[in-house]
Amino acid sequence: MAAGNDGASKPEDDDPFGYLYEDGQAAGAQAPHGGGYGYPGPGPAQPGVPRTSYNQVRTVGERQYGQHQHQPQQPYVPPQQQAPYGQPHAQYAAPETYGGPPTRQAPPPPPRGNSGGGPNTRGLLIGAVAVVAVVVVGIAAAVITNNGNKDDKDGQAGGNTPSTAPSQVSEEPSSEPSTEPTPVELPKQDAATLKLGGTAGTEKTVTGAEGVGGTYVSGFNQVGASVTWKANMPTEGAYRLTVRYAIPAVDANATLTVNGKANSSPLGLKNFIKSSDPNLEKNWQTTWAPVTLQKGDNEIKISCETGNQCNVLLDWLEVTPAE
Repeated sequence: MAAGNDGASKPEDDDPFGYLYEDGQAAGAQAPHGGGYGYPGPGPAQPGVPRTSYNQVRTVGERQYGQHQHQPQQPYVPPQQQAPYGQPHAQYAAPETYGGPPTRQAPPPPPRGNSGGGPNTRGLLIGAVAVVAVVVVGIAAAVITNNGNKDDKDGQAGGNTPSTAPSQVSEEPSSEPSTEPTPVELPKQDAATLKLGGTAGTEKTVTGAEGVGGTYVSGFNQVGASVTWKANMPTEGAYRLTVRYAIPAVDANATLTVNGKANSSPLGLKNFIKSSDPNLEKNWQTTWAPVTLQKGDNEIKISCETGNQCNVLLDWLEVTPAE
């Protein structure tokens, strides 16, 4: 914009550098001859009429207001404008321009999270699994190593001498008897092999007997018939005498004598199975009576005496420990 053709009084037609003169007016400077920007001229401004103050235009800073002596011309420095936030200042110069060591640019911070914007949980999970796997492998290796070291130490303890001396095997058998008791098989005897007395005899007509060849003792139904058993016992004590027999579904009994002494009560040969069939082969059963025996030989006798009901077949006799 030229000073000779700008006579408008509107703000947009004013000199854009007018603020420089306002500073002088605010400081109390006297208006120049002929007027100027901010100082009215000889006449009022009229639209379309050029200002007469253009002849008074001088270089900025040439006139020193308020002083009578001429001062050397000083270049005017406009006030600095504040730089926007975050931008370097206009007068800032890098440290390299002053001869100092070059500054080190800080690396940009790494992006947070994965491409999705969230934390990289997948990477953290993989890292945690890898750490756990390494720990487990290390523990297993340590256990295996410790076991191997323990075996080596056991083998090397005491030099070449083994920690446990081998047992010495005697070449000659010991003459001393063994202190461990051997189980004693208590006697069991078929009635047909015993000493028979009176009318007692052997027979195997009736089936079901367990004696050798199915043989049993019959003819026991007469007074004076008997069977006598010499039993050898390992120890003295109370025992149980068990007898297997058959009856025609009718109760029977006999006299029991041990070492010459008859029991006060007869040996019961009853119909314990409650059979109603008189067929002897269907009525085999067992009974027992308590007896006291001595160590060594004992005589056990079953006989048909007066007052006994002796219609019975005898199969076998057995001695067992008393309960």
